[in-house]
Amino acid sequence: MLEIKHQENGSKGEFFIGEDGHHLAEMTYSWAGEDKFIIDHTWVDDSLRGQNVGRQLVDRAVELARQKNVKILPLCPFAKSVFNKDEAIHDVLFK
Repeated sequence: MLEIKHQENGSKGEFFIGEDGHHLAEMTYSWAGEDKFIIDHTWVDDSLRGQNVGRQLVDRAVELARQKNVKILPLCPFAKSVFNKDEAIHDVLFK
């Protein structure tokens, strides 16, 4: 299983797979106040396609939201489609 790393810098953050600035997959987000963050971009390299890597990135964001008791606003089309298909994660969906 690939290691998903997390980093935050001020109001922005990302979950990613890769080393030394070379990402094979990433999902970026921005904090919108203290009670929610916006997923604005998800990208997976062709070499990892078909392995549910994008979903794993969204799942890590859901974990973060649950830990911090905040909501997610998925503006990225991929993340939005994941939320639309899976009611089990609607507890962290910003409505």
